[in-house]
Amino acid sequence: MPRAPVRMSPVVPVDELGSRDGAMGESVLARVRSGRPQFSDALQRVATLILNDPGAAARLTIMELAERSETSPATVTRFCRALGFDGYADLRLAIAGETGRAALPAGWMVDIGRGIYPTDPLERVLSQIMAADTRAMHDTASLLDLEEVERAADVIATASRVDIYGASGSALVGAEMQFCLHRIGIAAWAWSDVHNGLASSALLKLGDVALGISHSGQTRETIEMVAEAASHGVTTIALTSFPGSPLAAVADIVLVTATQATTFRPDALSARHPQLVVLDLLYIAVAQRTYEQAHAAFKATAQAVAGHRSPIQREAMA
Repeated sequence: MPRAPVRMSPVVPVDELGSRDGAMGESVLARVRSGRPQFSDALQRVATLILNDPGAAARLTIMELAERSETSPATVTRFCRALGFDGYADLRLAIAGETGRAALPAGWMVDIGRGIYPTDPLERVLSQIMAADTRAMHDTASLLDLEEVERAADVIATASRVDIYGASGSALVGAEMQFCLHRIGIAAWAWSDVHNGLASSALLKLGDVALGISHSGQTRETIEMVAEAASHGVTTIALTSFPGSPLAAVADIVLVTATQATTFRPDALSARHPQLVVLDLLYIAVAQRTYEQAHAAFKATAQAVAGHRSPIQREAMA
């Protein structure tokens, strides 16, 4: 079965310099974060310096940024163009727009990127968590290719079987997706053990679907299970924060998420909510495509568990 080309990151490859239309409409920090693994060593140093303290970086001149990242002004200029900006002034403006104090829809006023300290009251901690998760979801929305979501929904809606693979925190996210699909009558299994997952993927057939979940895209066990599934000609989907990762390379369809790390919640842990947002969107898209089946499945499952609900719940479901 011919392999579909992998959708790469919105970040422009380093050797393709020049402007990108609409670059300013996307989250620049999300694109820096997702594109960093693909950059050369010099560009990675610039990216790391910016991500470590975006607010401070936005106040630096091009000479200062080059000195602190141990690169050169020419490297900084190449970095800007790799992200789709005409020059350093545009990059500074975009970063400045994402940093400092930000008013969120729910009314939270927070310093994006501020650490959480042991002495912080819970009110402050809650504000930081809300800020980080809200920013990560907005960044994910800007990075996500909806055409890829449509493709994924199409193949899942018509699949005979769906295998979902993930380890550690990604396994929890995968189990949630399995539950949602199963509830609307899609035959889905979630695997976190590599032995069981490989055994299952070896039995997949043309028309089945395999979904691998990994924030880093480098979890060896998940890659192995998706690759085994791919060898049997099934459609493979990757959910990752790094579209240039090994997991993305073995997938037909790539869904990209963004993260916003906080103290006590590094990227791998803070990836859960963006992953759930993307999978929720995918699940609803599948339910739309299988509306009659999904409606009947909801009705049947509600009736099956009705005896275990309270009278108030039964009345609400009626």
